Amino acid sequence: MDCGIFTSKTILLFLSLIFWAAGAALAYVGAYVIKSYDNFDSFIQDKYTLVPAAIIIGISVVMFLFGLLGCCSTIRESKFGLSFFFLIIMAIFAAEITALVFSFIYQGKISGDLERSMNGTFEKYDGQGTETKGVDYLQQQLQCCGVKNYTNWIGTAWYTSHNNTVPVSCCKNSTAQCTGRLDQPELLNVEGCEPKLTRLLQDVWGYAMLVILGFAIIKFFGMLSVCVITCKSGSRRSGYQPLYA
Repeated sequence: MDCGIFTSKTILLFLSLIFWAAGAALAYVGAYVIKSYDNFDSFIQDKYTLVPAAIIIGISVVMFLFGLLGCCSTIRESKFGLSFFFLIIMAIFAAEITALVFSFIYQGKISGDLERSMNGTFEKYDGQGTETKGVDYLQQQLQCCGVKNYTNWIGTAWYTSHNNTVPVSCCKNSTAQCTGRLDQPELLNVEGCEPKLTRLLQDVWGYAMLVILGFAIIKFFGMLSVCVITCKSGSRRSGYQPLYA
């Protein structure tokens, strides 16, 4: 067997076999991103930041469906099947590049959007409403207090109506010793929630972008392999034989 054909087939078979694993990995990444945003949806008003995650999940579904097609077309050297497989790989490759571009765009907008929405949500904190549950969950999970730092609670309706104290969700430990008074900073989480949440979401997107980039590189070599097999197979089947004197 021609070395180029053998190498290209090996690459395509490997690509076909990892389609299912890649689809599962991308589905996990997309779901993980959506879950991370959903946990803090009270503070994220721009739902378009979930567009890259939706694209990733869509890609994973397509990859599950067409993994078998690539394997069969490669083994049989089907020109029609390989051409169709090439179009699929190219479409997925383009979608992955689109997801990377969206990730870069929205990653830079995270901090500003979070600060605006979090300021409004923290202002509405009253100890009972939906915003209250979201703020308490955020402060307890990230071990933070306030938007930029714990002093951001000063001047809020909650602070002035509760004897100049911050919510107990700011406490490092839920003990009777911590009453939320600012003159006990050693009992409070003093770092703000906005920088911590920004770092968390940027880490999530950084992980997602690395995964997408890795699979995009594999798709690129897959497209090259399809071209090699198609061209070589076409030459063999043309019936042309060189004449030697």
